[in-house]
Amino acid sequence: MRLLIQLRPAAELVAAVADPRVTVRSSDILGESGGLVLDDSFAPIVVPGPVPSESDRPTYSSAPEHATVLVRGEIPDGDIAAGIRLLNQSPTITGVFADPVIETCLTCGGDPAVGNWHDIESRLHVDQLAAAGLSGAAVALAIVDTGINAAFVGKVRGTPPIIDKARSWNPSGVTGTAGEFPVAHGSMCAFDVLIAAPQATLLDIPVMQSTRQGGTVMDGLLSDAVAAYAQLRTVLSDQPESTRALVVSNSWGSFSPQWDFPVGNPGNYSDNPSHPFNIIVGSLEAAGADIIFAAGNCGRDCPDARCAYKTQPIGGANSHPSVLSIGGVDDTGTRVGYSSQGPGRLSAQKPDICSYTHFLGSTAFGAGEPDTGTSAACPVSAGVIAAIRTEWSATALPPAQLRALLRSTATDRGTLGFDNDYGFGVIDTAALLTELRRTVPHA
Repeated sequence: MRLLIQLRPAAELVAAVADPRVTVRSSDILGESGGLVLDDSFAPIVVPGPVPSESDRPTYSSAPEHATVLVRGEIPDGDIAAGIRLLNQSPTITGVFADPVIETCLTCGGDPAVGNWHDIESRLHVDQLAAAGLSGAAVALAIVDTGINAAFVGKVRGTPPIIDKARSWNPSGVTGTAGEFPVAHGSMCAFDVLIAAPQATLLDIPVMQSTRQGGTVMDGLLSDAVAAYAQLRTVLSDQPESTRALVVSNSWGSFSPQWDFPVGNPGNYSDNPSHPFNIIVGSLEAAGADIIFAAGNCGRDCPDARCAYKTQPIGGANSHPSVLSIGGVDDTGTRVGYSSQGPGRLSAQKPDICSYTHFLGSTAFGAGEPDTGTSAACPVSAGVIAAIRTEWSATALPPAQLRALLRSTATDRGTLGFDNDYGFGVIDTAALLTELRRTVPHA
């Protein structure tokens, strides 16, 4: 079984892991322990620790006295409980966590497209964004997915996307160049963020290209997403504070409890705010990143065949209180049957809002095939946020404040106020822009 191991090693080792000039292997930190086979291809990661703060918002510190280090390894699939008990006897190990399979959020339905991407431009009032100069120019927008094929996206759009190869990142063992991956799910996501933010700078983070050791089927691993987020923290901290902006689009999730520890187990991911990935998501948002997750395609009307949660399918980081969780509606504003319903597992009021999906757009899956699932709704909304960040930096408008504005200006659907189908309603770019101009000073 693949695991994430959280450690509190000596301060000098924490400092060494945090220093990009120093190469530290997992085995340099832990050595042999409890039958664990360490994966030295997975670079150890510093996980910031929560620290007391006078603010209501969580504060995180990467100082050696607060931070922990994360490594990856495997234990035999026989008596897993015994193997974990043995690991927990080590004085330096502070936690043993699930490293579940994560998969892209495609739709289960075969219904034809409802409208096209130009219709979505109209729904999003992209003309108003463009008139205000809100194009996403110079805003870093990370697509954490299967990788982007920039030539394909550019051909369909008529203009090539901007790919920042220097700030893009591959998981260990993934070969390929940013912007040159096969046409697949990630190319759809890249196309969809550009609907509202055509000049955003795309960072290609092909986490879903990672493979299990010895496996033959591509499946992403949550540990690679942890490593990606650690890299994105560097991208964010390297930006000038006055213009800081990083939008992270995540159209993936964990569909089944089969690859997770049971709810209540300290190593669980789906319901555990202390899982390292959930911690690192919170720390990246606290540093100024806008993090958007697909709510998933496990809606009761038309669930994806992979959905194995009997209730509350929005779990883990997809339901994190510091992210924007996106459900799906079609061009008419009606919820699509596969859009996952709340309540969420880490935060009950999920999805936050809904955005548009099931329209003819990228044709990444063939001519006439729609961009679909909450996988499309997520980057559509990420593009709106990137457009807003053209003018309002994360310093002038913190991510939590922007999320609150997106919820309060959404077009209410379903029951009055929040409901488990639509969240707070359907994204309304015109209302958001009006409220921003009224209440938020420019950067």
